[in-house]
Amino acid sequence: MALLHRAHARPTRLELVAAWLPSRDWYQGDAAAELVRVAAYRFDDPAGEVGIETLLVRAGAGPVHQVPLTYRGAPLPGADAWLLGTMEHSVLGTRWIYDACADGVYAAALAEAVLAGSGQAEEYYEVDGHREVRPPSMEITSDPGGIQVPAVGEVRRVEDGALTLIVTDTVQLTLVRRPDAASGEAPTGTAATLTGAWDGARVPLAYASLR
Repeated sequence: MALLHRAHARPTRLELVAAWLPSRDWYQGDAAAELVRVAAYRFDDPAGEVGIETLLVRAGAGPVHQVPLTYRGAPLPGADAWLLGTMEHSVLGTRWIYDACADGVYAAALAEAVLAGSGQAEEYYEVDGHREVRPPSMEITSDPGGIQVPAVGEVRRVEDGALTLIVTDTVQLTLVRRPDAASGEAPTGTAATLTGAWDGARVPLAYASLR
């Protein structure tokens, strides 16, 4: 479950993504249009230390882009190249925001979602001691799911691109950066596929296989 805070953040996540996204080789947006959030989903960090959120965003009439982020209370060692920037959160203080593909906490959560079918985290607020659940903006499902996931270990290699490859000690993950443009067959050796559905769209978000 993901506890959300009614708080102010400067800059916002979307502002950080809007500044960073055009620098990616796989970005195909409208340079004159404002970046908007289409949908999002979250995973849970079992340790409760790292926020994990994936934004689906679009600029103008351009394609939807998938941007997974991790939010940390301290810098992630060795990940400066994947840092979008920092934000000041009115409740949590300074947060370091990373492209999650290089973050082992995200890799483990994504592997569980794709291979085991663990789904997305339920989002909620604490209001006067009561839990107020926020309905999800999209659905994610795994096919076939139910696969036992070994300890993922460290992220050993990331090959950034329209299909971003994330290689860990035990699992190989492929993230679809432009999911509404996804076509063709899944990568060779794919054991399971994560599919997202929102506003009538239903497309692959990620693939996974055991190494």
